Amino acid sequence: MENATESKYAIHAAAREGRIAAVESLLQANSKLAQLKDDDGRLPIHWAVSYNHPEIVSLLISQKGFDPDAEDDSGWTPLMIAASVKDADKVADILLARGADVNQTNNNGQTSLHFIASKTNLDLARKLLEGGGAQAASTRVRDKRGQYPLHRAAAVGSVPMLNLLIKHRSPINATDSAGQTALHHAIAEGHGDAAIALLKAGAEAGKKDVDGCTPLELAPAKDVREYIVRKAEEDGIEL
Repeated sequence: MENATESKYAIHAAAREGRIAAVESLLQANSKLAQLKDDDGRLPIHWAVSYNHPEIVSLLISQKGFDPDAEDDSGWTPLMIAASVKDADKVADILLARGADVNQTNNNGQTSLHFIASKTNLDLARKLLEGGGAQAASTRVRDKRGQYPLHRAAAVGSVPMLNLLIKHRSPINATDSAGQTALHHAIAEGHGDAAIALLKAGAEAGKKDVDGCTPLELAPAKDVREYIVRKAEEDGIEL
């Protein structure tokens, strides 16, 4: 049974392992294999993107009937996967050139920008936000937890990403399903500089989450809280 399964999904394995000659041979024998879904609902292109093989991605997108927004069983598109893979900007460029939808959401309501914000990929974020694809990415899409990409950038403490998202009209004081703003997330994760950047941009220090906690009350350590209070005072920010 295992051998039969491996044979059935040979093109998926070849795409995953970067064996372009094998992918070419399989497609020449049966071009419809490009549209074959495996047991996870993934096409060969999902695997080629996951393992960052741009040559195979280029080969697969040239097949008849290629859909740049094809979803796997979790609703992930190739662009979402590229946004989550380190150093996959070349693959993302290939997908964007073919019209990949930058604002499509997966089963959790996340867009590619949610993943880019988490990975702090500034170059790709700029490209998507400035319309490097067929459309510009929106900073105003909430996922099923009520989070914007800004919440994710705050949680990882990326000041450049926060500033970029805010520049592109991200809501600053929007709350997620736990009633937490980006400022709550930044401070809870101990990112003092990210907290200051948000405060400078107009984040509300007194906003309470569903447990009644303000952002500063979520500071994981005394030194984090003291740093934020000191920097805010130096910058004339009222807490």
